[in-house]
Amino acid sequence: MRLADIMSGAGLSGYAQIALIMFFIAFVVIAVWIFLPSRRAAMDAASRLPLDTDTPATLNREGGVR
Repeated sequence: MRLADIMSGAGLSGYAQIALIMFFIAFVVIAVWIFLPSRRAAMDAASRLPLDTDTPATLNREGGVR
């Protein structure tokens, strides 16, 4: 008996669909959170960090850059 036969008879296909839905929901939530207009200032500051050599970068409690 092969492992593929055992796994196909176990009825686990529903878990794959649930996992796909959960990961899709997580992706949408993260994408919406990233592109919120209220986060624009934090994203602009973070985008300038690689070129800013004058001040060290620190994060505030909300995840934004100071």
